[in-house]
Amino acid sequence: MVVAIAFKGRFTTQGIRMIRSHRLLSQAALISCLFSAFPLAPVLAEEREPPRLILQITVDALRADMPERYRAVLGESGFRWLWDNGITYNNANYQHANTETIVGHVSLATGTTPSRHGMIGNVWFDREQERLVYNIEDADYRLLTAGADVDDQTEIDPTQKAASADGRSPKAILTSTFSDELALHFNGQSRIFGVSVKDRGAVSLAGQTGKAFWFSKASGEFVTSNYYYDAYPDWVREWNEKQLAQTYAGKSWSLLHSASEYLFGKADDQDYETDFPGFGRTFPHPWGEGDDKYFTTRLTLSPAGDELTLDFTKALIRAEALGQDRLTDYLSVSFSSTDYVGHVFGASSLESEDNLARLDRTLSDLLAFVDDAVGLERTLIVLSADHGQPEVPGHLHARGFQGAAYFDVEGVDKLPVFSELKKTLGIEGQLVEAFFQPYIYLDQQLMAEQGVDRGRVEQAFASALMQLDGIAAAIPSSALRTGAFPGIPVIDSVLHNYHPKRSGDIYVVFEPNVFINDFDGLEVASVHGSPWRYDTHVPVIFAGYGLKPATISRAITPYDIAPTLSALIGAKQPSGATGETLAEVLGQ
Repeated sequence: MVVAIAFKGRFTTQGIRMIRSHRLLSQAALISCLFSAFPLAPVLAEEREPPRLILQITVDALRADMPERYRAVLGESGFRWLWDNGITYNNANYQHANTETIVGHVSLATGTTPSRHGMIGNVWFDREQERLVYNIEDADYRLLTAGADVDDQTEIDPTQKAASADGRSPKAILTSTFSDELALHFNGQSRIFGVSVKDRGAVSLAGQTGKAFWFSKASGEFVTSNYYYDAYPDWVREWNEKQLAQTYAGKSWSLLHSASEYLFGKADDQDYETDFPGFGRTFPHPWGEGDDKYFTTRLTLSPAGDELTLDFTKALIRAEALGQDRLTDYLSVSFSSTDYVGHVFGASSLESEDNLARLDRTLSDLLAFVDDAVGLERTLIVLSADHGQPEVPGHLHARGFQGAAYFDVEGVDKLPVFSELKKTLGIEGQLVEAFFQPYIYLDQQLMAEQGVDRGRVEQAFASALMQLDGIAAAIPSSALRTGAFPGIPVIDSVLHNYHPKRSGDIYVVFEPNVFINDFDGLEVASVHGSPWRYDTHVPVIFAGYGLKPATISRAITPYDIAPTLSALIGAKQPSGATGETLAEVLGQ
């Protein structure tokens, strides 16, 4: 406890000397008494007015090393400004196993693992509905734009295609988010928004109390559902009427700099890159005509997706007057292009390098806009990522690495080991009800009807999977339920991903640099979602708001962000938070 005694008014030098001479002994005794009774504590940072705006930037699939690796093609006022003016934590890793988009975004929002917030994957098998469900689908809340739903004929994201309804809401998130706690703290007066190309990137961080907007590839607009609004605000309608996406029609994604300036400038055409229809493997990549069925998809496979997100975000900041009063507002912006480019071309590609250069320019533009509208000294910025990304096996092979491969999931259930397994267990019929990585869901009704022990079947099936090349671990949920597993990091990360109502019966962990690259018939270059460091290691940077620059190398987790934001404004932490507060951000 620190006791401070302040005197108000003016004292003459003579008067001070008189006070000291007459009270020196008694003051010494008082001070001695105080400090013997109360232990010393660190002096708290000077109280400050809360930030006018918290700007949380999430770069989808930004592996921690990528900005530094491609530093040569970056400008001065994007990533470099954040490094030079912010607190950089360079040893931040997720501790859950399934490093997918919704899992990471909700972990950032809630400050906890999927074992608590419930978003265990982009898709899971709902046993009550007996079907795969998409993480934020909600039939009770329709989209406000007719025809803006996922187009099954052109959508390349198989997780979005799993949704049975066009409605979206955050109701499947089982714990509160930081934005929810912000809303409660200021009695609903904070303005809270989430924006992204991906619906799950916007909905997750806006929480239950904010508003979310995302890009519809079907309509070429930013849309939302009637969970948030009964009708679009005028500014959204006006932005959509501009049809900004159409300004890219007939144009191409070209290099920002000359090829000689890039690390991968001489490696443009690689046979392991995905040759998406009409897009090609080499620069320039044409977006096609505005009425081409894949036109808007190509926009999202390039920096254009982030540029559209930026323009919409600027309109939002202006129209909603964010950061214009003493109550803290919150804006989440999730940039998705890095993820899509990584899937199609890989992290070590000219496309990924140029995309990052253009993202850097987009960040610079956003920061300059916020500085003008709010002031960076009144804005707390936090940048992180929902997950990293692996290297493409073909690239690793070219560098002399062995063992990297794509896993053929189609042939697994046809292998003799599984036919023998069913005979041994005395099971007739189709045992596997669903597989959507990383979970295998067994038919529990079939097992009950045939009188076989569920835990025994899970264990036997997991043991059979372990005989296959490319599988590092197959972990039965029965072991997670009972705690019958060794305490090793990989299994701990699977436990952090386990939710009893949503997780499957067996969690499959592939060996490092081994993954399934089939996106519902489209073979992609790389797929994230593992517990390995290339997927868990992400940047965490806090900047603005007068923070003193520093680089911190101790181990932290991205779960620490939400509790730190709560502490900064004096709000209670999200209900399931497990992260720690970051002392450097709090000035301690």
